[in-house]
Amino acid sequence: MTPLESLRRICLALPESTERLSHNEPTWFVRGKRTFVMFADRHHDDRVGFWCPAPPGAQEELVAAEPERFFRPPYVGVHGWLGVRLDADVDWDEVAAIVLDAYRLVAPKKLLAELDTPKES
Repeated sequence: MTPLESLRRICLALPESTERLSHNEPTWFVRGKRTFVMFADRHHDDRVGFWCPAPPGAQEELVAAEPERFFRPPYVGVHGWLGVRLDADVDWDEVAAIVLDAYRLVAPKKLLAELDTPKES
């Protein structure tokens, strides 16, 4: 599976997430409106990765700790968004957690409640 296919699977598993092109890159939205992940295939440099909103302080902490895996993306980085490389050593469980955090930052409360409600077997 390619990095894009793996990322797509993670994003589309979240409630009411949709995908469409934005700035010529696959981008995922909550209810078709609020962006929570944008794929970046060498969008402004030679990196393959994605950009997403991050909790306060997370961007600075992750970029300082592991600059080979995380970066401050152009344009949205000043707003705390995080860049995550998918062309380096990728921990897909960590990527899923980062994507979930991004989704939680933009999703409405009703969808967060749905996300947090245990599924019946």
